[in-house]
Amino acid sequence: MNVQKNRMNLAIQGALILTVAGLVIKILSAAYRVPFQNIVGDIGFYIYQQVYPFYGMSVILATSGFPVVISKVMTEYGYGKSMQIRSKIMTIIFFYLLVIGFFLSICLYIFSDEIARFMGDLHLTKLIQVSAISFLIVPLVSTYRGYYQSEQNMNPTAVSQVVEQGIRVSFILVSSYFMIKAGYNLYEVGFGTLAGSIIGSIAALVMLAITWRKEHRGMFRWNISAPIQTRKILLSLVKSSWTIGLSSLMLIFIQLIDALNLYSLLVDGGMGKVLAKETKGIYDRGQPLIQLGTVVATSLALSLVPVIASAKVQNNFVFIHEKLNLSLKLCIVVAAGASSGLIAIIKPTNVMLFTNTSGSMVLMVLSISILFTSLCLTMFAILQGLGYAFFPALSVIVGVGIKYGLNTWLIPIYGVIGAAISTVVSYGIVVLITILYMVIKGYSFKGNKSLVKISLAIVIMVSLLTIFLKAAGLVFDLEHRLYASIASLSGVLIGGCIYGWAILKLKVFTHDELQNIPIVKKLVK
Repeated sequence: MNVQKNRMNLAIQGALILTVAGLVIKILSAAYRVPFQNIVGDIGFYIYQQVYPFYGMSVILATSGFPVVISKVMTEYGYGKSMQIRSKIMTIIFFYLLVIGFFLSICLYIFSDEIARFMGDLHLTKLIQVSAISFLIVPLVSTYRGYYQSEQNMNPTAVSQVVEQGIRVSFILVSSYFMIKAGYNLYEVGFGTLAGSIIGSIAALVMLAITWRKEHRGMFRWNISAPIQTRKILLSLVKSSWTIGLSSLMLIFIQLIDALNLYSLLVDGGMGKVLAKETKGIYDRGQPLIQLGTVVATSLALSLVPVIASAKVQNNFVFIHEKLNLSLKLCIVVAAGASSGLIAIIKPTNVMLFTNTSGSMVLMVLSISILFTSLCLTMFAILQGLGYAFFPALSVIVGVGIKYGLNTWLIPIYGVIGAAISTVVSYGIVVLITILYMVIKGYSFKGNKSLVKISLAIVIMVSLLTIFLKAAGLVFDLEHRLYASIASLSGVLIGGCIYGWAILKLKVFTHDELQNIPIVKKLVK
């Protein structure tokens, strides 16, 4: 009993370590795009964002997809077993991932020309080809991380993730700056930044290999003769990799749909190619804003998920419902506040980050996605923690299909606003069907009264922010970057304080709930 309890505590501590690392790399992943866009402009940003989803898939699979799958399979079939059996499991896992990595890499490389043609820009071919290399690194990095995670040793995984993202971001910003200064064209700059991204992945692999060697691990003695069925391991791998892998790729899939058809639909609708590239680049300004808002909203809510998963093992359903409701309520409070607050200050924020107000209306619509994506990610994590991994993957397929269909319908009519609407609607539908599924499984949200209070807090915050910006606009030119920056940062501070005050004053959270929220718990004390 003590062994199981200690293992559970290690799992919770490990999950918190990975949560912190995930928070750091997600902030870096979103934040670097702002200076990068400032360096390369809207067309340069368009070029990078067209190809980024392919590289992004490899990063997500090697970070939060395959390592989780490996950890799950190793825990299920290898925990407490002999070194011989564990070696066979790792051997099967490695060759399974190797086949997937090579298959994805070769397909992406061979069909790069067709993909670029479908996108409507053949200049992207070489960039897609270089991004194909990243999938060759995925099997090695994932195997190291997955094994460490199965041993509840999250430090190598967390450090390698931060190293990878730090080197990648640094290389992208430095190389793009000097390549622009040297007179390279924007497609060449895009090629250089993607090559730099792959250097980050290689650095993570080298770091993990060095760590492994220092610890003299013996797990990589190839073994296929141990007394455990290969078929059983492979079936578990296929099932877990498709369910966990797909659900972890939701955000990147939505970006991929826009990369595949937004530019070409704009051009087919009569827009000039240069203007269409600029328009797509402006639309892509929404990605770092959505990412940052989602990171803030999910970081606290997801920290409760390991506790829910542990309670599921102990069949403590009262505790599960209590923490599930707190997790969802916390997600809604932070995500709704971030989404509505960003909408209120979007124009000066656009100027502060991207130098002008172009596409502010599009960014307003996209800002709504913060609420829906945060809810999706939180509910997916809860369902996986409760043992329901299939439905999140299915709902991602549904959402991506809806996104593609709505893009082809709305963009020819409404232009880039249509793409923003299709993004919000597709996320919204995923949220709706996931909520229905949770209700069917007996895990309904009990905080409907809180939703009215949260709405009132949002109205108070947005009203006061609107008055503040109107007054500031009478005194300062908010299209000047310095004044826009002051107004935006002041708006964040004022809006955050007002919203936080309203949430506490309206008693959205009980005192006991506040005591169970990480960070907030310390503030309450």
